[in-house]
Amino acid sequence: MHIHILGIGGTFMAGVALLARAAGHEVTGSDQGLYPPMSTQLAEAGIGVMEGYDPSHLEPAPDQVVVGNAMARGNPAVEAMLDAGLAYTSGPQWLADNVLADRWVLAVAGTHGKTTTASMLAHVLVDQGMAPGWLIGGIAADLGASAALGDSKFFLVEADEYDTAFFDKRSKFVHYRPRTLILNNLEFDHADIFDDLAAIQRQFHHLLRTVPGSGRIVHNATDAALDAVIAQGCWTPLTPFNGPRGWHAEPVRSDHGHLRIHRGTEVVGDLLWGLKGAHNAANACAAIAAAEHAGVEPSAAIASLAGFRGVKRRLELLGTPGGVTVYDDFAHHPTAIRTTLEGLTADRQSGRVLVAFEPRSNTMRAGVHEATLAASFADADRVYGYDADISWDLPAAMAALGDRFEALDDIDALVAAIAAEARPQDVVVVMSNGGFGGLHDKLLAALAERA
Repeated sequence: MHIHILGIGGTFMAGVALLARAAGHEVTGSDQGLYPPMSTQLAEAGIGVMEGYDPSHLEPAPDQVVVGNAMARGNPAVEAMLDAGLAYTSGPQWLADNVLADRWVLAVAGTHGKTTTASMLAHVLVDQGMAPGWLIGGIAADLGASAALGDSKFFLVEADEYDTAFFDKRSKFVHYRPRTLILNNLEFDHADIFDDLAAIQRQFHHLLRTVPGSGRIVHNATDAALDAVIAQGCWTPLTPFNGPRGWHAEPVRSDHGHLRIHRGTEVVGDLLWGLKGAHNAANACAAIAAAEHAGVEPSAAIASLAGFRGVKRRLELLGTPGGVTVYDDFAHHPTAIRTTLEGLTADRQSGRVLVAFEPRSNTMRAGVHEATLAASFADADRVYGYDADISWDLPAAMAALGDRFEALDDIDALVAAIAAEARPQDVVVVMSNGGFGGLHDKLLAALAERA
């Protein structure tokens, strides 16, 4: 079967492309402005990507079009697809129909930490020889790809609450029907499709309705928004984490690189690993609890997590040109920004933390987080904001940072400013959920040239 994917460069749709290719289908796709790591992953898989959305991409007609949720009416390819009467479906529905049927689905949902937690859980199952499949919105260093079919009944999916497609406005995750579900946390986000937190909670409760009574819901015990969802009705056993009654981690080292893992009052084991921050400690506890439901002894899960090397674009080390450490991080919500910087600075011995930040998500561009943004950078010594393509006053929103903040509307000028300021032992964190105009490579080159 020939499958053509509209919006193939998105993290989810690129994973669908890999799964379809692995299942033996001919796969092509259309997108624009692709950037690594998904562009690289598709190229390495030999999947052809056509630039833009020209109707000619659908000639000769594919057997099925899989439509990404970034596609809208008025898009030339979408209009051509509809006019020609081509068979089409959404990415989540294709996944449900072609991959998830008859699998033990483990899903990870929540506003923050989905990719990292899902990658941890997949790593544990792989390391324990359980041969799972997965579809995750990022590429873990140990997994090597964002998606794989697997060779067992287990399939792990990052369960996104964003809408499914222009013709299906339900959240993606209602298609997955998990047997094991992690609920990491819940905050207001995706203001382009949700009016308020209650609207997101409604979708989360739709997800809870699909988990069988023989399944398991692993939930963050300290999240009031999730408590409210569960209070609407729950028919599945609950396992709490991140609280004293359930799975939780006590840091032996201040940067959370050495954790003592507890189940209630019971000490289960020690985890020594390379990740930082309290948020990753909570993610680890969720993964251990979910893995236990799938049959992995907690002590074995802890041993597996000791070898977990993280995920691309989640505080990913890019290089140390001239003694300046440069990280790439996907954080684009105030809570994610704050927790990432807290984890980075918890055990800092010397040097400063400089941040390059792009307010790129739909929610951020709309100014929804304008009032809380500055406080999320409390642990940064300098913040450089990319002041372009937003409808609100970025300098005014960041005024509380005083002379620690600078707004620039040109990528090259931003690179030059950071390169001039950074000195050996400093850390630079590039924060964006997009390509940031190629800033990452430009900054590495500028720092290397200066050195």
